[in-house]
Amino acid sequence: MDQKLYDTSHGIYISLLQVQDADVLLRLRLRNKEHHQPFEPLRDGDYFTLESQQRLIAQRVEDSLQDRGYMFGIFLLDGMLIGQITISNVVRGVGQFADIGYFIDYALQGQGYTSAAVGLILKFAFRSLGLHRVQAAILLHNHGSRRVLEKNGFLAEGIARRFIKINGQWQDHRTYAILADDIRPQE
Repeated sequence: MDQKLYDTSHGIYISLLQVQDADVLLRLRLRNKEHHQPFEPLRDGDYFTLESQQRLIAQRVEDSLQDRGYMFGIFLLDGMLIGQITISNVVRGVGQFADIGYFIDYALQGQGYTSAAVGLILKFAFRSLGLHRVQAAILLHNHGSRRVLEKNGFLAEGIARRFIKINGQWQDHRTYAILADDIRPQE
């Protein structure tokens, strides 16, 4: 599946990552490893290898074929990979919801790229996948991520106590969600 969504006013597009993107994804992860560690799970040493990134992307490609999840790269219009945004844990049947997660190169934070990418992934989730709800969980102190979600119309729903093990410790997360009905028809 070759899926690309553009936001030319913000100078980005998102595209499903393919195994051949593993080397640039690895470089992005290595460049951001120290800066992102306070917001990430602890990773085994082999996570930051080309082979591990190839396996990860191959698994995510399989997930997309099975409608379980979708891993997109966030690219500048010139093709430079600057981040990742993922729809995961797709639930069908009576639920019709999924989770999102994302990261952007620390050197490019605060420029609107992540907010634009979330807007694009919501279009994909609601229009292409027909989901009813998209949800996210963020660390309580992650103010940048909170702003990204709120700019895109997500509403805070509550605190999930000791929800995810981040940087070696179980940490509380604030849950956010947006419904297909919350998106204005012209968007």
